[in-house]
Amino acid sequence: MGAMKEQFQVSTTFRIIILILMAIGACTFVIGLFTDRETTWAGYLVTNYYFFSIAMGGVFFYLLQSITQSGWSSAFKRVPEAMMSYIPVAALFFLLLYFGTHDLYRWSDPEAAAVDPLIRSRAVFMNVPFFYIRIALFFALWIIFIRILRKLSLREDSFDPADHEGIMALFAKSELYSKIFIFILAITFTLSAFDLVMSIDAHWYSTIFAFKNLVAAFLHGVSVMILIIFILHRRGYFPFLNKYHLHDFARYLFMLSILWGYFWFAQFMLIWFGNIPEETVYYYVRWQDGWKVMFFLEIGLNWAIPFMVLLPIKTSRNMMVITMVIAFLIIGQYIDLFVQIIPGTTGVLKFGLIHAGLFVGYAALFALVVATALGKAKIIAPNHPYLEESLKHKF
Repeated sequence: MGAMKEQFQVSTTFRIIILILMAIGACTFVIGLFTDRETTWAGYLVTNYYFFSIAMGGVFFYLLQSITQSGWSSAFKRVPEAMMSYIPVAALFFLLLYFGTHDLYRWSDPEAAAVDPLIRSRAVFMNVPFFYIRIALFFALWIIFIRILRKLSLREDSFDPADHEGIMALFAKSELYSKIFIFILAITFTLSAFDLVMSIDAHWYSTIFAFKNLVAAFLHGVSVMILIIFILHRRGYFPFLNKYHLHDFARYLFMLSILWGYFWFAQFMLIWFGNIPEETVYYYVRWQDGWKVMFFLEIGLNWAIPFMVLLPIKTSRNMMVITMVIAFLIIGQYIDLFVQIIPGTTGVLKFGLIHAGLFVGYAALFALVVATALGKAKIIAPNHPYLEESLKHKF
């Protein structure tokens, strides 16, 4: 075991590269608004929701570990904490979505409501002011709880290690807030998925849709969190990382991929079996031409590969194998959201420079926010009551 690094430091080279990539993303967005406005806003929503969902997956993991008093993961808690810090940034970009509302949501067009009885019947709920009021309210709730949990976590560092009662009292307080927040998160995130993504297809709805997106956020948020931990480990920050940690991380990916596959299949199977035109229209569009390839790639990357590769114990304890699975999941989440959003907006199956530029810019922004947050506190919470269990984790 190598020397333990206590404080994460962001190198100047890293910052320069990140700023260049962010500039590429910003330029892509501005140029895209003048050259292909509809494609730009559709790509903007895909990418913005992508990194927002990953951050929310990190939040969900953090809350679950706190509620279950998991010891094995306690040494890594600062990574999902850092991912939480992206939520306020995502809030700003979702509010910016206001200027592209009519390019994305047919229900927001008064002319569409005038000729479409179904859209008109939902106007009380699906209208632009109320839509953004809901989004602002959701983000306000998330940010309040995230800040409370982060503040409690940092306060824990300032305690005298001998003050066991004080530390446990603070730990119990964090657990209580996590229990409250996880229910709020589950409800509000599903509602936000209805608003931001499912409402694109104004004539279609699925009761499973939001739950599938919640599981997807959890799965892909955990995968990115694990990737960050692996990167930090290679830079000397988690020298105690062992095969048992790897196994538990792999079990999370394995279990969540199965859950994702269940919701994916349940939604598809029920709609296929029911054969109701108002429901099958969603899959009919996604079963044509090149969309069919994306349809099968989605299930292959997000379920089949993680399931088959991580099933054996040997592969689930191999960092390189797990990293490869994470790479497939990162691509799989983008395809999942691309298939959800693009057919109802531009309807054009094309991944071009606009999509690539936006993704690069957002990825750089996400990396900068997470790296900055990691550098603001000790990389390992020194007073966590279960830290020793994590450092010496075994089955």
